[in-house]
This record gives sequence, structure tokens and C-alpha cells, in this order.
Amino acid sequence: MRTLPAEWHHQDLVQLTWPHADTDWAPLLPDVIDCYCQIAHEIARRQPLLIVTPDIDETRRQLGNTENIRFVACPTNDTWARDHAFISTLDDDGQRHLLDFQFNGWGMKFAANHDNCINRHLRDSGTLAGIYEPHLDFVLEGGSIESDGCGTILTTASCLLAPNRNDMLTPHDIEQQLLRFFNARQVLWLHHGYLAGDDTDGHIDTLARLCPDHTIAYVSCSDPSDEHFSELQLMEQELRQLRTLSGQPYRLIPLPMPAAIYEEDFAPVPTADKSDRLPATYANFLIINGAVLYPTYAQPDNDEQARRQLQQAFPHHDIVGIDCRVLIRQHGSLHCCTMQYPSANSK
Repeated sequence: MRTLPAEWHHQDLVQLTWPHADTDWAPLLPDVIDCYCQIAHEIARRQPLLIVTPDIDETRRQLGNTENIRFVACPTNDTWARDHAFISTLDDDGQRHLLDFQFNGWGMKFAANHDNCINRHLRDSGTLAGIYEPHLDFVLEGGSIESDGCGTILTTASCLLAPNRNDMLTPHDIEQQLLRFFNARQVLWLHHGYLAGDDTDGHIDTLARLCPDHTIAYVSCSDPSDEHFSELQLMEQELRQLRTLSGQPYRLIPLPMPAAIYEEDFAPVPTADKSDRLPATYANFLIINGAVLYPTYAQPDNDEQARRQLQQAFPHHDIVGIDCRVLIRQHGSLHCCTMQYPSANSK
């Protein structure tokens, strides 16, 4: 029998796919490299890190300290490992299965020809231990699903039912596929909630996250003047109606909504004409062995409130903030950059 482990299951390693000059990061490359180096060093302090990059020597130079880091050379379009990397399951014998789904640039919005081949390159190079499973006839991004490790999948209808993902399948078909791939017992769907500036059609990892002890940490909005207010209020109502497999309501931990950040804020001379809002969210945190890395946005009060709320959800973890303002300029954040690989033969 197969399970999709929760992210807090003990991990063997985390994958990053490194920024370079041939990605959309080119105009921001020094800043994004600095952010990735911070993420890499925080992970490598606690567990092994795998970095996929077209230029290993240059990436080593940028990192400086490469202790506990492995590298694989591979062509890449972009850097969002959460969505192009393997999704890992564990079987009853503790063996890891590496599920390779089709990644098509979030519904054919962006080129993904190289990124969609990274998994097969890792398989052919023998980099990752596990049983390879191709599911390339089904589009599925890691950021679009959450698992509690006990049979519940949380997702959003806006993403999984979006055009150019799996158009030939009905919602029932898609749910049945999720149940089958991950041996899940229930799929919980959210039909509300969004972030301005999001390219993913509403990935669950930007809105609501499953946490230990039947807990959900989610983005809340209490400002009626904020454009997200109505949708996030409706999402909160949906979350209150969700039930665990044993029929119990979830413990809900609200995360603050960051103050609006616009691309225009980064102009050499900031302008008052602001239209390009960026998808800042505290829900895009990464759980690793012994720590939770969460995005910060140079908003001391909100950043600290998010840290306190996450500490409630993860009382035995270090809560470590990383400035992710540069990441949202390409419409992602910290969790989007990473993919964890659960430890085999570990509970």
C-alpha cells in the first residue's frame, strides 16, 4: 500500500533548481542568487541538499560553502522545483516511489520543455534512490496538492480544473486519479481563495497548508478594502466546514495577509501608479528536518506575526525567516522553489 507522506515526515534531502542567466531571472540575477544561497545554506545545515543546475562550477562559486550539497548538471527553463520535481510516495516496505507527472508550465503559460525532462535526467543519472513511475499523461504540480500522510489530500478547484491541465477529464475523473496515485481516502477541495499576481491558478501551497495534529495554517484577510477580502473570507468558511477522516473539524491557524507589494515598488523611482500586485503569502513555507523556513517581506509586524502563528503549528521546530521579496517578483515564493524527498524506512 502506498502513502503520500506529509511534508513533516523525516526527509532524506531537498531539491533546488538553480537560477541562471538564461531564465526569466536574468534582470534580477544577483538578488535571486543571494536569496537562493540563503535557502540553500539553511537547508544544508540540517540535511542534504540536491541542486540541479546547468553550470555546476558557477553555482559552486556562488554558494561558497557547499558542505552537504550535491549537484547535477542539467538544462533548465526555470527554477520552480515544487512543480517540476518528482512527487514521492512510500510503500509499506518503506521504499520510495518517484512519481513523474507532466509539467506543462502551469497550463502552457510558460516554456517547460527542459524542466519537464529534469526528472528523467535524475533517474538516468542514478542521483535519487527510488522506484521510478512515469505518469506523463497526467498534468500535476507539487504545489497544487497537500497531504497529511494519513489519506487526506487538500487541493483547489481553480488549479486542478483549470484549462490546459487535464481538459479531457471530468472533476470526478481527476479526483479518482488523485485517490489512486496516492492511495488517498479523501480529497478536500477548496473553491474559493486566490492571490493577485499568481500564475498557478491558485496553488494550495499559497493559500492553506496541512500541518501536524489535524491543523491547517491558512492565509486570512481582515481588511475589507483589500481585493482578497471576499474570496479569503469565503475560503475561511470552507475551511471551517472541512472534516478529518474521523469526522473532526480542523484546528485552524490564520496567517496574516502581507501588506500589498507591487512590482512598481522596485522601480528606481517608485511610482504612485501601482497596478502589478505581487503574490506575497506566508503560507508558502517549507518544512524540513527540525525547522520551518518561511518567507518574509520586510514587514516587521506581519513577518513576526506569521512567525508566531507558525510556531503554534510547529512547536518543536525552529521557525526561520528568509527575505523572499525577490522571489515574488517572478510570482512565486519559498515553497515553490523547493521539493522534499521523504526518508525511506522512516516514520
